Amino acid sequence: MPCASLEETLAFYEALGFEATYRQSRPYVYLALKWSGFHLHFGPAPKGLDPAREESGGCLVMVDDVAPYHAAFAAAMRRVHGKVLTSGLPRITRYRPGASRFTLIDPSGNSIVFIRRDEPEELEYGGSKKLTGLAKVLDNARILREFKNDDLQAFRALKSGMRRHGADAPAAERGIALGHLVDLAAVLGESVEPWASDLRGLELTADDRRRVESELGHLAGLREWLAPQERD
Repeated sequence: MPCASLEETLAFYEALGFEATYRQSRPYVYLALKWSGFHLHFGPAPKGLDPAREESGGCLVMVDDVAPYHAAFAAAMRRVHGKVLTSGLPRITRYRPGASRFTLIDPSGNSIVFIRRDEPEELEYGGSKKLTGLAKVLDNARILREFKNDDLQAFRALKSGMRRHGADAPAAERGIALGHLVDLAAVLGESVEPWASDLRGLELTADDRRRVESELGHLAGLREWLAPQERD
């Protein structure tokens, strides 16, 4: 993969726990890293490479379970940076419990995609055709976040979906959509209050609340956003 800056690339990966097995800057850049049984190799960046476009290069890392890898990287980021890097460059995509993949985007704009070996073959990348209304919007937003790494489009899709389908959607689906909007707004530097306020004002049954927490329990602050009262 291309390496726009040897120093930045090395610092990023070493902070995650990788070990450099080979490095050189002259007569050309070459960097080899290893961690947990797999190796990443980097070479010179082509002229005019713009890391911000995130089209530099990439690779797939096939693993038995992606959750431990995401947890290890997130913990390392908290130790070094005081937070998980979920926006900008470099960053890691957020992990939803049960998801079969996540992506590391490094300082050069390379995407390292961790994929569960038994990821379902029937996975629909364009959203399920069996879903309608807000449920379909939620599924499309999931695809945008987990597979296309496009938080902005997911945010826009959910906002539009809530306008078109929110009034007719089940309360639990509205709660899930609002929770994702709060999370995405925070990631994108937008105001979270409009969505958090709507979520706090949403009336949920005990079953609704359990469904929302099952879907969004990985988000910090979820219990504060949900209304404390529950109705039967």
